[in-house]
Amino acid sequence: MYQNKIELSPQDILEKDFKIDTRGYRLKEVDQYLDIIINDYEQFYAMINDLEKEKADLLGEIMRLKQEIRNMKMNAEIAKNSSSDIPEVTNLDLLRRLSKLEKMVYGKDD
Repeated sequence: MYQNKIELSPQDILEKDFKIDTRGYRLKEVDQYLDIIINDYEQFYAMINDLEKEKADLLGEIMRLKQEIRNMKMNAEIAKNSSSDIPEVTNLDLLRRLSKLEKMVYGKDD
């Protein structure tokens, strides 16, 4: 992604030839400086690749978490709707049912 915006690659810098003039730069100094630049570029490329990979991993994690949130919301909505269909059972309701069962089983009428 960012590599398209960088004009020079480490290889371009390495292969750059300067014209030698009668009063030109010292070639050893230029070569040493270019070695530093090449090293920096290699580090930048490595960092960019690592960050791009990390970004892709994080985007995948975000998508997974968003899907999980959607599923949880849907499950919560389903549970909310299904629980409203079932009437709430109280202790009094249970006692009445037990009383009816006792009457049916033992044939007792109060």
